[in-house]
Amino acid sequence: MNGVAFLQNLFRETFFFRELFYEPLLNGLVWLYSTVALQDLGLAIILLTVLVRLIIYPLFHQAIRHQRLVQELRPELLKIKDKHKANREAQTKATLELFKHHKLNPLAPFLSLLVQMPVFLALYVIFISDFTQTIEPWLYSFTPHPGELNQTFFNLIDLRQASPVLAILAALSQYFQGRLALTAASTPPMKIMMVYALPAIIFVALFKFPAAIGLYWLTTTVFSIIQQIIVNRASRTSLAKG
Repeated sequence: MNGVAFLQNLFRETFFFRELFYEPLLNGLVWLYSTVALQDLGLAIILLTVLVRLIIYPLFHQAIRHQRLVQELRPELLKIKDKHKANREAQTKATLELFKHHKLNPLAPFLSLLVQMPVFLALYVIFISDFTQTIEPWLYSFTPHPGELNQTFFNLIDLRQASPVLAILAALSQYFQGRLALTAASTPPMKIMMVYALPAIIFVALFKFPAAIGLYWLTTTVFSIIQQIIVNRASRTSLAKG
């Protein structure tokens, strides 16, 4: 079984993933397509992405706030490490006290990833599927059947095929998001990964994936840029207060 078949089987046949992620997201997409998106699948994907990001906003906000503040606090963390280099327990205690002082939850990045990963994979399974043949068994009784879906974005981009335009835009948006996430204390390897490596990986990957995934990634990254700006301003205020 290849990777795509495994994911399709996981999200369609496993009760937990099907009921909590796959069916709600699929039905949300179809409902948006049939109503407010004016039967434009690309617009429905954008609206669904924004809706999902709003739902998980608090969790993701905590994760990027944690990432930002940990970078800002790196000099203090290095001092703690140097001061307690012979005592791992004291080092951990001092680190946790520093996090507590700045109201940082060490589990925030993990919890955010725990929610975001299955959401992304469920959307991936939905977007790579043939909508005309595979959605009916998963629709709720109250979800309007869309008939034959118009699988384009404003009749300009075929969402079933890879789109170089969306790949470029998604990579550029990831570049700007990475720049915003950096601080003066960021290490060179981190800068290379966030500003250059990750956008390059996304650019290459989206040349192979359907444009629906590129549109999703572009939308969620633009949302992340806005959220990163909010977090950056709040973290500077928090650090200024000590």
